[in-house]
Amino acid sequence: MKQTSIMRKLYNSKAFWLVIALLASLSLWIYVISQETEAYKQTFRGVKVELVGEDILLNSRNMVITDRSTATVTVEVSGPRRIVGSWSSDDLIAQVDVSKLTQPAFTSLQYTIKFPDGTDTSSLKTGLKTPETINFMVSAQTKKVVPVVGSFEGSVAEGFTAENPEFEPSTITVSGPETYLKNISRAWVEFGSQEINSTYSVDAPYVLLDEEGEECSTTGLSFSNDTVKATLRILSVKEIPLTVDFIEASGASSANTKVTVEPESITLAGDTAILSAMNRISLATIDLSDFETTYSDTYLIKYDDGLKNLSGMTEATVTVEIVGLEGKDYSVDQENMSCINVTDGYSATILSESLSVRLRGTREQLEEIRRENIRIVADLKDYNTSVGQYMVPVKISVDGFADVGAVGDYTISVEIRKE
Repeated sequence: MKQTSIMRKLYNSKAFWLVIALLASLSLWIYVISQETEAYKQTFRGVKVELVGEDILLNSRNMVITDRSTATVTVEVSGPRRIVGSWSSDDLIAQVDVSKLTQPAFTSLQYTIKFPDGTDTSSLKTGLKTPETINFMVSAQTKKVVPVVGSFEGSVAEGFTAENPEFEPSTITVSGPETYLKNISRAWVEFGSQEINSTYSVDAPYVLLDEEGEECSTTGLSFSNDTVKATLRILSVKEIPLTVDFIEASGASSANTKVTVEPESITLAGDTAILSAMNRISLATIDLSDFETTYSDTYLIKYDDGLKNLSGMTEATVTVEIVGLEGKDYSVDQENMSCINVTDGYSATILSESLSVRLRGTREQLEEIRRENIRIVADLKDYNTSVGQYMVPVKISVDGFADVGAVGDYTISVEIRKE
């Protein structure tokens, strides 16, 4: 009973429980301290590799790093549990110092592990590393200018045509390792997807292609432009007839003249305002008195410089046939020749005694004409005060036969004297 009483007093004593609490706290403190300082080992996988000094390598020696063997490493770190155990792989960085490299070459370098800022590294130890080194290529940095080409992926409305796509800028400067640039041949742009009937422009991205049309990687490269302005100019299209104009003469008119033009028309593309005002292209003005019944010649097809010839034909052949008329030769005596517009104080003497002319008309008209009906007139208005002998162009008319005229050009010899 006495012992039980003693134990009861002890359990009810505040001092007893104070001592027990103190002992428990001390034990816990000792346990925590032992855990914090206990050596702890952890393997970190996927630690990011960082190259230090790339800017120095580029700016000072114009070299870059390519073909790096790996982007992450696995590393074993030992140290206090409270430190090492609180980290993940994202907290560590495997650093490779490339700032002291001086020559382009295949290179292997060891790396160091960078711990979070503020870490006391005196109690840390780096163990097994996989891999132990980082392999890479040190390459000379260079530039290459490649043309920008591409295609419009939409459609052009009926009645319109598109010129070749235009790109601004027309070239792209690609900077990077020489080994990366050697296969790049062009920058390729694909733009647009809708139907259009007016000029279309858009800022578009591009890809790099090699000679075979395969896409090239852009890793490790930089560019003078990230996008280009792609423009597709749209032109109106119109078929324009080809024609000729006539100077009617010597019985020939549009009523009895047959004309063939080959080709009959061409297709032009250009500004809508210009094309809408064009209904035909006149190839030439043909004087129907220059030939008897048939004529053929080739003419250049001329049009506004701002238009494009989609047909591709630059010349047209014109054939003219006068129907229902024929020719006949006549000899005209001097007495049917005369001069007009002789300058005052001067005289004109016709020296030609006769002139052979060919008239055109219907057969019936030509059979009725006599040489006395034919008049030959030399106009001297342009000779003013000239003196001497001249071959003067003449005009020929036929009295009583207005639809009959001479074919070709004629001159007579005239002597001009001052009185």
